Parts: sequence; structure tokens; C-alpha cells
Amino acid sequence: MPRPLTEFARYLRTETTGGIILLAATAVALIWANSPLRDSYHALRDFRLGPEFLHLNLTLGDWAKDGLLALFFFVAGLELKRELVIGELSRFKQAVLPVVAAIGGMVVPAVVALAVGWGTPGIDRAWAIPVATDIAFALGVLALTASNLPSSARVFLLSLAVVDDLGAIIVIAVLFTTGFDLVAVGVAVAALALYAFLQHRRVRTPWLYVPLALITWVAVHSAGVHATIAGVALGLLTRVRADEGEGEAPALRLEHRLQPWSAAVAVPVFALFAAGISVTGDSLGAVFTTALPLAVLAGLLGGKVVGIFGASLLAVKLKVADKPRGMGWRDLGALSLLGGVGFTVSLLIADLALPAETSELAKAAVLIASGLASLLAAVLLLRRSKVHAEAD
Repeated sequence: MPRPLTEFARYLRTETTGGIILLAATAVALIWANSPLRDSYHALRDFRLGPEFLHLNLTLGDWAKDGLLALFFFVAGLELKRELVIGELSRFKQAVLPVVAAIGGMVVPAVVALAVGWGTPGIDRAWAIPVATDIAFALGVLALTASNLPSSARVFLLSLAVVDDLGAIIVIAVLFTTGFDLVAVGVAVAALALYAFLQHRRVRTPWLYVPLALITWVAVHSAGVHATIAGVALGLLTRVRADEGEGEAPALRLEHRLQPWSAAVAVPVFALFAAGISVTGDSLGAVFTTALPLAVLAGLLGGKVVGIFGASLLAVKLKVADKPRGMGWRDLGALSLLGGVGFTVSLLIADLALPAETSELAKAAVLIASGLASLLAAVLLLRRSKVHAEAD
């Protein structure tokens, strides 16, 4: 079985391409939604497809948000499970720092957002928007700008982003569950239990797993829980250790097959429908003069850096964790700034948390903050990469 570090490198190479495609999809959405063809964009995004049965008559935008992102979270769940069992997060000292950093990178941005937007309508849900770090975008920027940084920097950021996304998934599950259908919950639990049993019995045929995954997704969606939860649950139940004589474990095999579809199709299509906001002088001005989008900006640009770096510094100084091998504090500071790239999951939470008019401003804040964070981090990472190259 390939070594975990090799798999990190493979994952990063895929995400570099995925990050570029994601950026292109975002640019297309913004141009299209602000062009004379804007009506066709809204008509496509709001076109309904699917049966009324089980509440599946959804818009294409909702299919991207509820359906395609479930694939993204399934891959994230596979990655997290593999890291917890056989990867970097399986060893306590290595696992502590990115976990502590991820917690700091969720708590501090939420507190900053609440402080800046206190008393503003919608902030009781919008505080969750800046808690996320986008895996594809952040790793894409890192791979393009920091080729000379030690591999531990990449391991740290990937581990942090995966744990961060798990936290965002929990936030989505707790805050944005609408209603609760106990029958559908029972079906989802039974389907997940059967999936786990089949994994335990080493059954490999997709003719069982694909229908079972679809049943789980439909049941979770019908239960009133956001359907992406089905993806991460299935990922976490997938076996990550290869048996004797088995070329690779199911989790690794599924990552190889599904990661390109997640990075090149699922996430960019979601971004195409989520990032198409109206950009005018008035709307841009409102982002910087209205409390709620300012809270999102402050959470992502300020709260993320303080939370990730501060929690990491505290953990190392208290000797709870070790600093990543070969990395200095300036390297960690640049990575902390890269954590402010919220993008995919932040856009998802903005869609779920707020009504359409307010969510447009919040999503504009996410795009601006993510763009600034990626540019500033890229500058710092290029400088740090040059320092490491000269040291070698």
C-alpha cells in the first residue's frame, strides 16, 4: 500500500488542477451573472428538475449544493478516515497541532464575526460562514507558490483543512437541519449500518454500494438534514486498511476514482451556481459598509489568522504539540493566512444561513476575503519558499 506521504503528494497534485478549475468556474459565474445574459444564468440556476416524491423537485442550484457537494464531502470523509487510522492524524503528537489549529481557526473567526456583527439581523446564523477553510483552493495556492517548503507544511495544511471541514459539517448538521422526519432518519441509519456491515464483510461490488449510497443520500435529504452529511458519513464508514493480498484498501481506491470528479466537476459546478452574485458599485460598497458582510470579512481575514496561528503557538509553547518538522513560525503564519480562504463551504453556509438578498452580500464578502487571503498568502509563501531554497 502506498505510504501516506505519497498520497498527500498525489492529493495535492490533483487539488492544484482542481483549484484552477474552481477559480475558472467562479470567474465564469461572476461574468455571466453580470453580463447582458444574466437572465439566462438565473433561469438555468433556478430550473427545477426531479420528482416531487421525497422532496426531490429541486433547482439545478440546489442539486449542485445538495447532490454534487455530497461527493466532495464523501471524498473529504475518506481522506479524514484514512488520516485518522493510518496517516498523519493517527500519531498523537503529529495529530494534535493541526487539530488544535483547526479548532482555533473555527472558534476565533466565529467570535470575531459575532463581535463585529452583534445586533445585526441574521448574525445569529451568519457567524458560521467564516469557520470553513476551502481544501481545493487553499492547497492549490500552496502547491503553486510553495514548492520549496518542507513537505510537513503541506501535511499540516491538509490535515487542518480536513478537520476544519469536519467542523463545518457538524455546524451544518446542527444549525441548518429543517424539520426532522424520523422514518427517513431510520432508513438512513439502516442504510449506513448495512454499508458498514458490507465493508466489514469485505464485499466489493459497486452494484450494492452505489444503490445503497443513493438510498442514504435520499433518506438524509428527506429527513431534513443537509444531504452532504450523507457523504461524510459514508466516507467515515469506508475501510482504509488493505487486507493481505489486496492491492489497495477501498478508501484509497475510491479516492483515486472519485477525487478527479470531485475536484473537476462537483466543486466547480457548485461554484458556478453559488458564485454568480450581482457586482455593482452599490453592492461592493455595501460589503464594506454593512455590518453582516463586514463580520464575514473580519472573520475570514482576521479571525482565521489569529485563531490558527494563536492556537498553534499556544499548543507548542505548552508542549502539547510539536511544531511541524522543518517549519518556522513565519511559515506557519503564511499557512494561517491561507486558512482564510473559505470559499466552497463558506458559500454553502451563506446559502443555507441567510435569505437570498442578504446571502448575496455575505457571498460577496466570502469571495473578496478568499481572494485577498489567497493573494496575500501567495506573496508570503513565495518569499518563504525562496528562503528555504536559499537555505538548501
